[in-house]
Amino acid sequence: MAELAINGGTPVRTKPWPAWPEWDEREVEAVAEVVRSGHWGGFPEPGPKAAEFAERFAAFQGARYGIAMANGTVTLSVALQACGIGWGDEVLVPGCTFVATASAVLAVGAVPIIVDVDPETFCLDVARAREAITERTRAVIPVHLGMSMADEDALMALAREHNLVVIEDCAHAHGLQWNGRGAGTFGQFGSFSLQSGKLLTSGEGGILITNDRKLAEAAHSIIDCGRPKDPEGREYHLGSNYRITELQAALLCAQMDRLEEQIARRIPNVAYLDAQLSQIDGIRVQKAPAQVGRRSGFNYLFVFDRDKFSGIDNAAFCMAMAAEGLPAADTGYEPMNDYSLFRPTPENCPVVAAFGSRMNLHSVRLPVSEMLGKAGVWLEHYIFLGTREDMDDVVAIVRKIRDNAWELG
Repeated sequence: MAELAINGGTPVRTKPWPAWPEWDEREVEAVAEVVRSGHWGGFPEPGPKAAEFAERFAAFQGARYGIAMANGTVTLSVALQACGIGWGDEVLVPGCTFVATASAVLAVGAVPIIVDVDPETFCLDVARAREAITERTRAVIPVHLGMSMADEDALMALAREHNLVVIEDCAHAHGLQWNGRGAGTFGQFGSFSLQSGKLLTSGEGGILITNDRKLAEAAHSIIDCGRPKDPEGREYHLGSNYRITELQAALLCAQMDRLEEQIARRIPNVAYLDAQLSQIDGIRVQKAPAQVGRRSGFNYLFVFDRDKFSGIDNAAFCMAMAAEGLPAADTGYEPMNDYSLFRPTPENCPVVAAFGSRMNLHSVRLPVSEMLGKAGVWLEHYIFLGTREDMDDVVAIVRKIRDNAWELG
């Protein structure tokens, strides 16, 4: 008789998980206030709500300036453009990340060079990044993945040695800290997504943070169709309309009121799940260096030893989890050298037409990223807003799959 629910057994859990996003009349009134004002859009930039949110979020992360904009993809390309990265420059990006990290590089005419990730943190491997540097390398985009961070100390030392621009992709890292200093404050820019699933959300949106006034002015100009933002009003940039709306910003101001309390709920549940899953033979949780504080990042990543799970891949694992009552399971990112959403060709991308011989997309081997593409399992962050009993259900589901994986083989 089958034990796994996907084969007809009794599921571990039937009750719902915490809902996301969390909201109440505060969000409703914040949006209603904007509606009543008649000032819905993003011009003049920044609008009052956008400015309020940007200031609050920058302070939350420990930066001087915040620039809110349409989404967390254009944040990366705007940051690159503001830093003068462009045609033919090489930019190092990790092999395990969302497609936007690499596509933003192409958007400014630069060449993404793919680098594998660390086998324990699953963030950019700084040693592999060093090996990939050439005379054309101008920048690096480390991704603080899941609930861990790239090695800020080693990364910034490498950047100083080779005079590299550092743009931190912090789409997962709202609230994360390295030695007490906020993610996104180490390089020239920190880029955060505010998309529906993220730790702080307005449905869509993004924000850059920086400690450099001139870079902040450049970013504001680029997202406002190139209008100058310097005090003298003379520094025009080639820009477009990437402004955030006041409706989005109002939601974000209300959501900011919840963020600290949500982080406080997540942290003990993350630590507890780490300890419990680590006791299951064949399960390895994502590691965070000792310097990482407030470990409350976006989504939870673990890997399983496929040999101890009857050879199944993460797609089968996640379908089994969903049947047991954990639909938050997801297979995560494909490796960047074989990513279905990242297929630049000479026909669809001028950068490839001009510099395709320099792109390492089809020659690089990414053993860690490739392993994650088959054996990495992601759990949505909102489950950590629940209780210790909710975490016990997660552990029970993983144990059940471990004990009965043969049914899936």
